[in-house]
Amino acid sequence: MAQTSDDGHNLPYTLGSAIQTSSLIHNTSGANLSIMPPGTEHSAMQNSANSMDSLSGGAKPSFAITAAPSADNAMLRAVMATALEFLTPRTLEYHSAREFTLWGLGALTALDPTLSLHTDKKEISLMAGQKTLFTQPAPPAADSAAWVELAVHFITAAQTHSETFRKISQDDLLQTFFDELFNHLDPYSRYIGPSPASSDRIARTGGEADAGVTLVHKGGHILIKTVNANGPAWTASVDAGDRLVAVDGRSTAGQSVKTVSEWLKGNEDSLVHLRLLSPGRKRSHVVSVRRARVPPETVFAFTSGSLLILRITAFSSDTAEEMSQYLDQAMQDTHLRGIIIDLRGNRGGVLQQAVTASALLLDHGVAAVTDGRDPEANHIWAVQGGDMTSGLPIAVLVDGHTASAAEILAAALADHHRAVIIGSSTLGKGLVQTVAQLPNKSELFVTWSRVMAPLDWPLQGLGVMPHICTSLGASAIARQMHALSQGHLENKPALEASRSARFPISTSNILSIRKACPAALGRDEDTETAQMILNNKAWYKAAISATPEDASQQTTATHQ
Repeated sequence: MAQTSDDGHNLPYTLGSAIQTSSLIHNTSGANLSIMPPGTEHSAMQNSANSMDSLSGGAKPSFAITAAPSADNAMLRAVMATALEFLTPRTLEYHSAREFTLWGLGALTALDPTLSLHTDKKEISLMAGQKTLFTQPAPPAADSAAWVELAVHFITAAQTHSETFRKISQDDLLQTFFDELFNHLDPYSRYIGPSPASSDRIARTGGEADAGVTLVHKGGHILIKTVNANGPAWTASVDAGDRLVAVDGRSTAGQSVKTVSEWLKGNEDSLVHLRLLSPGRKRSHVVSVRRARVPPETVFAFTSGSLLILRITAFSSDTAEEMSQYLDQAMQDTHLRGIIIDLRGNRGGVLQQAVTASALLLDHGVAAVTDGRDPEANHIWAVQGGDMTSGLPIAVLVDGHTASAAEILAAALADHHRAVIIGSSTLGKGLVQTVAQLPNKSELFVTWSRVMAPLDWPLQGLGVMPHICTSLGASAIARQMHALSQGHLENKPALEASRSARFPISTSNILSIRKACPAALGRDEDTETAQMILNNKAWYKAAISATPEDASQQTTATHQ
C-alpha cells in the first residue's frame, strides 16, 4: 500500500539491543491493532464455508441454462460469498447485497459490450440488444446468499450466449467483476488477483526463508551486497563486501547471482553454511545461519555530521523494529544532535507499524484515531513507553507521494510538537483498509475507517501541511528561513487552517488550504533545510511552537 538519499554510512547495530515495540501501543477499544488484523484471513475463509451452506436456497433461473464446469462454479460462489460477507458490515457506508452484486455484474457489459442488464424491483434480465436472454426474480436486497447464486447464474448464462465471454479466464472474470463493484466505492478498496496478492504478501511479511542477504557479482566473484537488518545473517558475522566462497560446500565459482541466491533458500529454521572470505583476510571462515522469512528492509540509516538520517521507504511488519534498533544504536553516540526522518515517496503500509514508530519518539499520548461503521474499526491509538531519543530535535521530510501510514507518523509527531515537517503537502490518504484472503488466494482490500490526526483533523484529502514549504522554490525557502531567524513561521496561517479543519470538509476548502504548499516531488533542498533547522535551536523552536495547540490534551478531551 512504496532508494536512499544523502551521503553517509550505514549505522551498525546489535539485534539484541532492540526494544519490545509491541508494548508501546495501547488501543482503548481492546480490538486488534493491525490494518490487516491477524485472523482476518482465517475468519473470512470460515465465513465462506458458512455462506456456501445456505446457497442452495437461492432463487432459480426462469429457464434451464447450460451450466459451466462445476468446479468453476464452486470457486465463483466461494469467492463471491466470502467477499459479500466481508464487505457488508465493513464499508464506510452501508450497501446491500443487491447493490454489490449488480455493480459487479457490470462486468458482463465490460467484457462483452453486446450484453447488458435490465433491472427493476422484481426481476433482473440479461439482454443482447432488445432480446432477453435470461431473467431471474430479484431476491430480497439483503439476502447475500441468493444474490451470489444469481450472479453465478447470470455469468453462466453469459458464457452460454457469448463466445467472447466463454474465452475469458476465471481470474479475469473475477478481476473485472470486482473492478466494476469497486468503481462505486472509494479509490482504495480493491480486489487483488491470486498472483499479485502473493507478491503483496511477500512484501508485507517476507517470502521464502533464506539467509537474509543480497548478492552481487563483482571481479569474477560472488559478494555479499547487503545484509538485511532483520535477517538471520545480521548477527552471524556476515558483512557487506564479504566474498561468498561456498554454500553448504558447493563452490560459487562460475555461478550466477540467481543460482547462488536459490542455494540460500530453504525450509524455515533450516541451517545453511556459508564459507566467507572477508576483505583483507587470507583465510576463509564458515558461518552457519538458520534460514528465516524476512520482509524486505524498509529503514535505512545514515549519518551526516552530528545528525542521524532515517530513510523509511514503507511500513511493513518489521519497520518499527528496524527503526528501534537503529535509534538504539545511534543514541550511543554522545555527539548526536538531531534526527531527520525521510518519508518522501513512502506510500504507507501497515497502520500498526506507523503507530509503533511514533511510540518510539513520543512519551505518551494519542497517535491517531480511526472511525468507521464497523465497531471493530474504531480505535484510539494511544502510545506509551517513552521517547527513545530523550527529546532530540526531529525533522520529518515529506512530499506529494508521502501517503497513508507515513502521513500518520508525520501527523502524530507534528501534532505533539515533536517534529518539524519539511517539504510539500502530502498525498492525503486518510482511509484505512482491512484485508481478507479469499478462497482462490486473492485478496480483498476494503476501506473501513477514516483516520483523524491527534488534533482531530482528517488526513483524507488534506494530507499533512508542512511547517516549512519547499515546493514553492528556492526564493520561498530563503524567505521562510529569514522569517524563522526573526522568530516566526511564514506558513503558520496554512498550518493553523489545516489543523482546525474537521470532517466532513469540502473539496473546495481542501484545495484552498493545500494551495499554500502544493504537493510536489522531494528535492535536495528538503534535506539541506532540515539540517539548517536542526543545527539552529532558535529556528527549530520557532517552527515547533507554530503547531496550534497541545495534541494530547485536545484529543483526550475530544475522544474520551
